Amino acid sequence: MADGDYERGRGREIAAIQTRLRALAKAREVSSCVPPVIVLNGWAASPHAWDLCRFPRERVFSYVEQLDGGPEAFLTETAERPVVLVGWSMGGSYALRLACACPARVAGLVLVAATPRMMEVREEGWRGMNERRLDALLRGLELTRGDGFFGVPPGLPNPYMIDEPGNLRRGLDYLLATDLRPDLAKAFPAGASFPVHIFQSEHDGIVRHENAAYLKAVFPCAYVTLVPGTEHALPIFIPKEIDNAVDACLAVAAKGKDPR
Repeated sequence: MADGDYERGRGREIAAIQTRLRALAKAREVSSCVPPVIVLNGWAASPHAWDLCRFPRERVFSYVEQLDGGPEAFLTETAERPVVLVGWSMGGSYALRLACACPARVAGLVLVAATPRMMEVREEGWRGMNERRLDALLRGLELTRGDGFFGVPPGLPNPYMIDEPGNLRRGLDYLLATDLRPDLAKAFPAGASFPVHIFQSEHDGIVRHENAAYLKAVFPCAYVTLVPGTEHALPIFIPKEIDNAVDACLAVAAKGKDPR
């Protein structure tokens, strides 16, 4: 993609977001029924990964809480209220899982470096991680012990915490076993009725950029932002863009329809 094409595309997207933000501000004057935002965090990431994001959030669920069923319990507690799901990496996978299980409860979906299937399937041509590389990632996380396995730039919050080996292993097993593609095809044969925003680095070494194209095919009306570079920890690299996506979902929920 040429730099000029990227800048023009970003300019159009920013203008569209500004329009939606104005709609959100107006809607908040006449409606207090803004859905709660829940964040589903990545594997081996701390809540500090979201410190640079300013969007309002009611809960941040760690990957351990996801494995223990915390988000499902939260949805039960909120009765019939819709929610906006923001999922990063493994949390993006979990957000997709929740959306498949209860699409009527979803008011918006923000997917950040998300994948329905982490592992490669060579016979299908599905590009993903092989078990050897994923195991190497686990070993690296164990060795660095929260020192920034992905190379966090100076001055930015470190999104990696010190994990118990057992919890890291549980998360790894989830990534190894999970394949949500059949569930997505069944739950969304004609796309989603709620807004979807997809963020993906063009050269992410953890989640392949092909995932963005796959998710766009599942959700044809989704907004897709391909981020130049290799970064996987997008919440600390593009916080404003994620903020805008969440606000856009809230604007749609307040108005009751997608303003596009």
